[in-house]
Amino acid sequence: MRHVIYLILAASMATGRAAVAQSAADSAAIRATALDYIDGWYSADAGRMERALHPELAKRIVMTDPRTGRSQLRQMSAMSLVMGTRSGGGSEIPAQTRKNDVKILDVYQGVASVRVTAATWIDYMHMAKSNGRWVIVNVLWENDAQP
Repeated sequence: MRHVIYLILAASMATGRAAVAQSAADSAAIRATALDYIDGWYSADAGRMERALHPELAKRIVMTDPRTGRSQLRQMSAMSLVMGTRSGGGSEIPAQTRKNDVKILDVYQGVASVRVTAATWIDYMHMAKSNGRWVIVNVLWENDAQP
């Protein structure tokens, strides 16, 4: 245990700022938010999805047109994601292919970076603690099942 404390102190001195501890409650809330998002999508539960998102969310993916080789940034808003969930979301994805692996990559004060591995895609999320609860503000994603 003493080794861990020394490593944390050394890391904080190397970065020039004090380390901010991630509380167990924050970790649990961050994980619950990510699961509301992905499991809400799979179960077509728009309420869970909406609860996970900041109203100003931007979900983005870079898509490349195979004919031209040109890339473009496509974006979804919180509203379009909630409406897509309400319309069935990922409910037709077979249960045996669904994944909802959540990995908290980093937390600093009121922000966090999280990776969710799903059925055929990975979401990299930025979360923020807003009005006392963790919400997803940004998502950058990549899908193995692109055309």
